[in-house]
Amino acid sequence: MRVAIGADHAGFELKEALKQEIAAAGHSVLDLGTDSTESVDYPDYSAAVGRAILAGRADRGIVVCGSGAGAAIAANKLDGIRCAQAADTYTAHQAVEHDDINVLALAARVTGGAVASEIVTAYLGAKFIRDERFIRRLNKVLEIERTHT
Repeated sequence: MRVAIGADHAGFELKEALKQEIAAAGHSVLDLGTDSTESVDYPDYSAAVGRAILAGRADRGIVVCGSGAGAAIAANKLDGIRCAQAADTYTAHQAVEHDDINVLALAARVTGGAVASEIVTAYLGAKFIRDERFIRRLNKVLEIERTHT
């Protein structure tokens, strides 16, 4: 799987650790920055990850900021991106299985490295369940996105 990953300054160190683990698990990693702990703006990196998915350069994405909230909000502004913040493995896999998310948001200042690694493993290992109820619900989400109402 091709995984785009991006982080602001607060998420830089976690991003660096995760990209090594993702690559070691056999996935290709597209690192979209940032490249240090110098202060930057999280929306730039969430947008870069989302745009990489929309352009077909990545299959899934991971965005990291201090709380995970800002990165998730920014990613979700792109039509076609479904981002969920996860602080546990259940949410990480269930959001893919039931909601077909394509971007995972992590909170570097809240979630420790070992837990974040387990969350990413659950996220990348999950597949959307093509059950009628999940398809119906996803189509309703897509309709909201299409009409912006």
